[in-house]
Amino acid sequence: MKELMTTQQLLQGLKHYRRIARQDLLRAPETPHPDAFRLHAEARRALYVALEGRASEAGPQDAVDFALEQYRALPFTTGTAEHEHPGLKGRENGLENFFLMIGLDPKMRREARSARPRLPLPLQEEAQEQGNLGDG
Repeated sequence: MKELMTTQQLLQGLKHYRRIARQDLLRAPETPHPDAFRLHAEARRALYVALEGRASEAGPQDAVDFALEQYRALPFTTGTAEHEHPGLKGRENGLENFFLMIGLDPKMRREARSARPRLPLPLQEEAQEQGNLGDG
C-alpha cells in the first residue's frame, strides 16, 4: 500500500461498494440462484458496514488490519458450485474489493491468502476421504 487513505476517503469508497451491494440485492430475484445471489450481496454489504465502523471508530489502519484478519480466517471455497457458500464467497469478494480500493500491496494479500484454511468437508465426505466408512 503506497499511502493509507484518509478516513473520509475510505468511508466514501465503502459507501460506494455498499450501494453496489444494495443494487445487487434488488436484482437478486432476476438471477438463476436468487437466494444465493441475495446472500452474497448481503454478506458484502454487512462487511462494508463493519469496515465503515472500524474506520470511523479507530481509523483507516484499524480497518485494514481488521480486513486482513477476516481474510486470513475465511475458508477457501474454490472449486465449489457458483451458488454454494454464498456468504463466504460474498465476504471474500467484499474483502478483495476493499483491498483493491485501498491499493493493498499484492504481496500482503498473497501472504494473507496463503494463511487461509480449507473449507471443512461435510462429515460423511470427510470420513469417506479418510477411508473410515465401512461397506455396509
